[in-house]
Amino acid sequence: MTHHARRQETGTSLPSSADVQTRDAVPDRGEFLEFLGLTLTAGAFVLFVVRPEASEALVHALVTGPAVFVH
Repeated sequence: MTHHARRQETGTSLPSSADVQTRDAVPDRGEFLEFLGLTLTAGAFVLFVVRPEASEALVHALVTGPAVFVH
């Protein structure tokens, strides 16, 4: 975590930016994205372990896709 130093300024009516607590625009969004990424990674791992030919098909699709535009 980042620690912000606070300055004690006298004679100002507005708090400094270090005194204002900020919130994310969408609460818990980072946790959801982390969960989604881990779920997709685990699913891909299981797919490639259970069906090894899936990795070959993926490589074939990635290689032949751009080759269509060359001809």
